Amino acid sequence: MQKKSKGKPQFRPRVPQNEHRLNREITVPEVRVIGEGIEPGVYPIAQALKWAEEKEVDLVEISPNAVPPVCRLIDYKKFLYEKKKKDKEQKSKAKQSEVKEIRFTPNTDEHDFDFKAKHAENFLQDGNKVKCYVQFKGRAIMFQERGELLLLKFAERMSEVGTLESMPKMEGRRMIAIFTPKKKK
Repeated sequence: MQKKSKGKPQFRPRVPQNEHRLNREITVPEVRVIGEGIEPGVYPIAQALKWAEEKEVDLVEISPNAVPPVCRLIDYKKFLYEKKKKDKEQKSKAKQSEVKEIRFTPNTDEHDFDFKAKHAENFLQDGNKVKCYVQFKGRAIMFQERGELLLLKFAERMSEVGTLESMPKMEGRRMIAIFTPKKKK
């Protein structure tokens, strides 16, 4: 039997790991160096570290998988700030597309059809997908052809602003068609 040690568990402070290797952490013999006031090229690691000390900046490994690894002479905190700023800018530019739903019945009237089609056109122009379905309730399931014709007519109406992903198909008591917006030129 092993004895259990009595007392408090030992606390080891976590040393924060940088996401990039810096200065002496870079162990390869040669690196490709880029930075202000330096001719980009492949240099021995000792030369690159010497330049970093002279300019009072850090040697930051940007692309560790390249052969040889790419390093940049820059203040590390400034580098992280610029990277964070660039990532935030890219995230704000990325558009989150939603899937908007439009519901019909097999007996949808012409006016209702036009009204819903205008909404779908607006959704597609805003860059959202449109999931359009015909809901069959009770005995209306006998009129599946009507539902399919309705969705195909809807697809024809949406042809200028969107494209039909696949032909209408039945899922339970619904016939579904999905439209994606056309790419703007």
